[in-house]
Amino acid sequence: MFKSTLSRRNAMLSVAAALASVAMSQPASAISPDEIKARGKLIVGIQGDNPPWGFVTSGGKQDGLDADIATLFGNELGVPVEFVPLEVNNRIPALTAGRVDVLFATMAMLPDRAKAVQFSKPYVANAIVLIGPKSAEIKTNVDMAKFTVGVAKGAAQDTQVTKNAPEGTTIRRYDGDAASVQALVSGQVNTLGGNIFYMDRVEKARPGEFENKLEFQKLYNGACTRLGETEINASINTFIDKIKANGELKKVYDKWMKVPVPEFPQSLEGIPFAAK
Repeated sequence: MFKSTLSRRNAMLSVAAALASVAMSQPASAISPDEIKARGKLIVGIQGDNPPWGFVTSGGKQDGLDADIATLFGNELGVPVEFVPLEVNNRIPALTAGRVDVLFATMAMLPDRAKAVQFSKPYVANAIVLIGPKSAEIKTNVDMAKFTVGVAKGAAQDTQVTKNAPEGTTIRRYDGDAASVQALVSGQVNTLGGNIFYMDRVEKARPGEFENKLEFQKLYNGACTRLGETEINASINTFIDKIKANGELKKVYDKWMKVPVPEFPQSLEGIPFAAK
C-alpha cells in the first residue's frame, strides 16, 4: 500500500511539474495601449551596456538613442517609461514572458527573429562589421581564419561572423556587447564582430590601434512586441511615422548618430511590419 501511495504521489508530482512547465512556456497575455495607460507606465526592455543605443550612465540613468525613442513613445501614450536593461540573449525571452511591454533594444530586423516577435517599421539603420588591428591584413572573409574573433553571443554580429568566417575560424562568444569589446581591448581576441558604433568604444580604450576591416550586412532596427498584438504594434507604427514626419527622429539622430536620417525601406523580405 505504501508503494501504491508513493507511486500515486510521484505521478501527481510529475503531472504538476508538466503543467507548470506548460504554463511557463505559454506566451504572455497581449497588452494594448489603453491597458498601458490605465497601468500608468510603459515598461521597456533596452540594452544597458551598448552605447550609443542603450546604456546606463554613472549616475544610474538609462540613456542612449533607444532610450530617447522609447521616452518619446511614452510621451505619446501619456505615461512615464520604466526601463529594464537586458543582455542580448535575454531580450526576446523577457518580452515573450511578459516582463516588458516592448523592446527598444537595438533589435536588428532579421527573418528568424520575426518568427518569435512582431517588428515595427524600422526607425534606425545599422551595419555589422569586423574590427581588427590596423596592422592586420584583413581584406576578405578568408583572412578571418588567421584570427580569433569575439562576438556578443546571440547578436546579429554573432550570426554574421558565423556565416562569413571560413571553416576552422576560432570564434569566442561573450555575454553581451560590453564583454565582447572588453575581450578585444584586453587581448583575449584580436578581432571583433560588432556594429558601426563599436569602434568609438574601442578607440577610447585603445586609441589608434584598430579599425573597421569588413562590412558584412546593412541592417535596420525596429521595436518589438509580442506576436499577435495588433493594437500596440499599430500604435508604435503610427508613432514612428509621426516622429519621422515632425523632425523628432532627426533630433535623436543628430544627437546620437551624427549622420542624416536614411531612407527606410517600405518592406523587408520575411519581416512583416504589421501584426495580424
